[in-house]
Amino acid sequence: MISRRRFLERSAAVCAASALPMDKFVYAASGEAKTEDPLRWVDPRIGTGGHGHCYPGAALPFGMVQLSPDTFNDGWDWCSGYHVSDSSIMGFSHTHLSGTGCGDLLDFLVMAGTGTAHIVPGDRSNPDGGYRSRFDHADERTEPGYYSVVLKDYKVRAELTATERTGLHRYTFPANDKSYLILDLQHGYGPDAGPCDSAELRLVAPDTLAGGRRTSAWGKNRHAYFTLKVSKRPERIVFYSDDKEVPAPASGEDLKGKNLKCVLYFTTKANERVLVKTGISGVDADGAAKNLAAEAPGWEFDKVRTTARETWRRQISKIQVASANEDHKRIFYTALYHLSLGPTLFDDVDGRYRGMDNQVHTLPAGQHSFSTFSLWDTFRAAHPTFTLIEPERVPLFMNALIRMAEQSPEGMPVWPLMSTETGTMTGYHSAAVISEACSKGFTGIDYEKAYGLMMKRAMVDDFRGLGYYRKLHYIPADKEGESVSKTFEYCYDDWSIAHVARKLGKSDDAAMLAKRSTNYRNYYDKSVGFMRPKLEDGSWTTPFRPIDMGHSKKWRDYTESNAWQTTFGVQHDPAGLIELCGGREAFVTKLDGLFTAPSDLPEDAPPDIAGLVGQYAHGNEPSHHIAYLYVYAGAPHKTQARVRSLLETMYAAKPDGMQGNEDVGQMSAWYILSSLGFYPVDPVSGNYILGSPLFESATIDLGHGKKLELVVERKDPSHQYIQSFSLNGKEQPKVWFHHSDIAEGGKLVFTMGPEPNPSFGADASVAPPSLSLS
Repeated sequence: MISRRRFLERSAAVCAASALPMDKFVYAASGEAKTEDPLRWVDPRIGTGGHGHCYPGAALPFGMVQLSPDTFNDGWDWCSGYHVSDSSIMGFSHTHLSGTGCGDLLDFLVMAGTGTAHIVPGDRSNPDGGYRSRFDHADERTEPGYYSVVLKDYKVRAELTATERTGLHRYTFPANDKSYLILDLQHGYGPDAGPCDSAELRLVAPDTLAGGRRTSAWGKNRHAYFTLKVSKRPERIVFYSDDKEVPAPASGEDLKGKNLKCVLYFTTKANERVLVKTGISGVDADGAAKNLAAEAPGWEFDKVRTTARETWRRQISKIQVASANEDHKRIFYTALYHLSLGPTLFDDVDGRYRGMDNQVHTLPAGQHSFSTFSLWDTFRAAHPTFTLIEPERVPLFMNALIRMAEQSPEGMPVWPLMSTETGTMTGYHSAAVISEACSKGFTGIDYEKAYGLMMKRAMVDDFRGLGYYRKLHYIPADKEGESVSKTFEYCYDDWSIAHVARKLGKSDDAAMLAKRSTNYRNYYDKSVGFMRPKLEDGSWTTPFRPIDMGHSKKWRDYTESNAWQTTFGVQHDPAGLIELCGGREAFVTKLDGLFTAPSDLPEDAPPDIAGLVGQYAHGNEPSHHIAYLYVYAGAPHKTQARVRSLLETMYAAKPDGMQGNEDVGQMSAWYILSSLGFYPVDPVSGNYILGSPLFESATIDLGHGKKLELVVERKDPSHQYIQSFSLNGKEQPKVWFHHSDIAEGGKLVFTMGPEPNPSFGADASVAPPSLSLS
């Protein structure tokens, strides 16, 4: 199992202005304002500082291209290629990861300049030593689907926009007889400018370049291809291999190597614009050319930008919230923007895609391939949010995962990235998201095929301790790293598969898997009150401190967590966990202790354990459901207070606005759902647990003309405690509801007050279900 955290935490300066003003209203044909334009609240700079790992550039919802500036390409805080603390830019590449904890991509960097062209990027400490340029954040403009900046050293303005599979650049040059564009195929993420295994570059026409490369940064043997056109014919093109000038390749031939670059020279007049458009593909350069011809046939930059803006307006308008608090709206709508950046499209317009077997396949009509599934993170809240606002995409995502499981030598997807299995993190939560779709009744998905693939992993595969899990009902800490967390993850995957088994009428399998999903209980040591690692002989590990990552230096026993967080890492059986801890009162006391314990961590703790409140770590996903566990113990008012506190303290409308990296939408999804007033502790069950709504009202577009309306009745925005709750016009004694209650549309009404209502949701008879397949 590959750890996704490969670099030490680094300090980062926090700067950058808030989002620039955009149109305040969407206008009707009459010119009258209809509704507030939610795009005015989106600030792509949120998450580009601290440890957010977000990029500020241009992309479309779930698009293949993410055209964005790169300020550096190594180190943990530069996994997206950009950090707000930097003051110089290397150039603009076409693929980026949104908020991940490992770095990769940054394919096909283009940089503009004037004068004598450098062919290396140079160091941040000395931008003059390479082609990078200084810039000011005051000169940046960011909005969904568009980015611009002034390259101060060259007096060139760079503008970027995108379609799904193409990136469009517009460079405004000064008068200069040595204006140029650099194309760098070596540039990528990692030391020494990226681990490029091989590349090829050819001149297709006087204004057209094409080629591709294979890299092995995070994803091993990853393929990426491009076709690039310029709007002005270069006066000359100089090619480089290993940073030495070489003859231009003959017509129809490729220049091959590991470090390929070229410089395109122009004479420009003052304020002359030169455009670049690039199609990309995971299949071949011909596929990239087809993508370019289909999606960006002309040179109409402003039209593409406008189309991108309208596409984002439709996407962001899927949830409308009302509040007088502008920071809350800025955080919310930016979170919805970040959520919509992944998974990413990974097929060409002709239906071809590169599979997990590294072979080229053709999709069935109407289907798409996708990449960048951060499943260990996103199964918790991002995919549940998609089941609300992306009903048409959910089957596409699931079918893509099923094809991956069929084609991959690794079996069920864990963390797939562009036809490669990174193997990052524990569990195999493609099973969880497919099972959630099944449980919620999504059609157009081959659940029989998925079930066979999931059962092979659960019952047959010799995969990361699963043999011990099946034989001993736990994984020994002396035989397998991260044994406790792996067991917990396998328990949830068993629970997930049990739902599909039940749906398919395989009741014996469902019962077996549901029972096996309680294996987590074998780690509870009553004498210390924590989930504690066990050795193969059944004895507990020593020494034991609940803040430690593991019992020895050989490996960790927990995945990016410790015994404090993992003890509460039970999403499908809170009632069983409560019983282990001695009942409701003892459990509430223990859970209070998590939030009030000293925030001490050992020296070997990963930087992901961030956003600490006691030992609760909001910056890392295993903690995300924990504040909602009070509801299962009859103390929902404690959930309400804690969730409101986390909403107010863990997110901010500034670059350093996330307590932890974004992880392809999961940090944002927690905010989106929690601010609406509910959260899926156990996503596969389809149950949503009430928290504390942040907004005064909201409307969720469920697709196909269905709406979910949320109304919050309170006298003061600070009132955080639910006094009563009604669902579709009927007052509820319980503090949860099921997806089926609102799947066809509905109305939730929260009546709030300044103090807890101690009787609301306190009785055990109205607790959310635990370990229930009904």
